[in-house]
Amino acid sequence: MKNDFEIDDTDRAIIDELRRNGRATNQQIAEGLNLTAATVSSRIRRMENANKLRVVAVSDFRAHGYNVLMEVAIEVDNRPATDVAQELAALPEVFAAHLTTGRYDIDLLVVLQTIDQLPDLLMNKFGKIKGIRSMIPAIAVDIVKYKFDVAPIEARED
Repeated sequence: MKNDFEIDDTDRAIIDELRRNGRATNQQIAEGLNLTAATVSSRIRRMENANKLRVVAVSDFRAHGYNVLMEVAIEVDNRPATDVAQELAALPEVFAAHLTTGRYDIDLLVVLQTIDQLPDLLMNKFGKIKGIRSMIPAIAVDIVKYKFDVAPIEARED
C-alpha cells in the first residue's frame, strides 16, 4: 500500500476515539462517528500499513519496577554521534535516545529501578562507549507532563 496518503478529519476522529478508549471495537467507534464498522476497520488498517498509526498499550514506569526517571545530555567527540547514540540506545535502561542540536549531541531518557544503579550505568555502561566526551545527568523529581499520544512510529520489519 502506498504511504503517501494524508490523514484526513475522519482518520483523526478515529484516532481520537482510540486515544479515549484503546479497547473500543470498530463497531463502537463507527457508532460514535456515524460510520460503518467496515470503514473504521479499513481506515485503521490503512493507517497501520502506512506507519501512520499503531495501537499499543501504555503502562506506568513503576509497573515495570522503574522508580527513577532521568535525562542524560551527552557530548560526543572523535566519533559520529549517530554511532554513539545507537550504542547507547541498545542499553535496556535507555528508554529514548535523540540526536540533538546545540551544546550536546545526544539526549537520553533513562529509567532505573533504584538510584543505586546510577554509578554502574554512568561509569561502567556509558563509560565503556567510545566517543562520549561528557555526560550531564538530570534526575526527574516530579513529572508535570508526559504526553505520549503522539510519537515517531518506527518502520516495521516484515
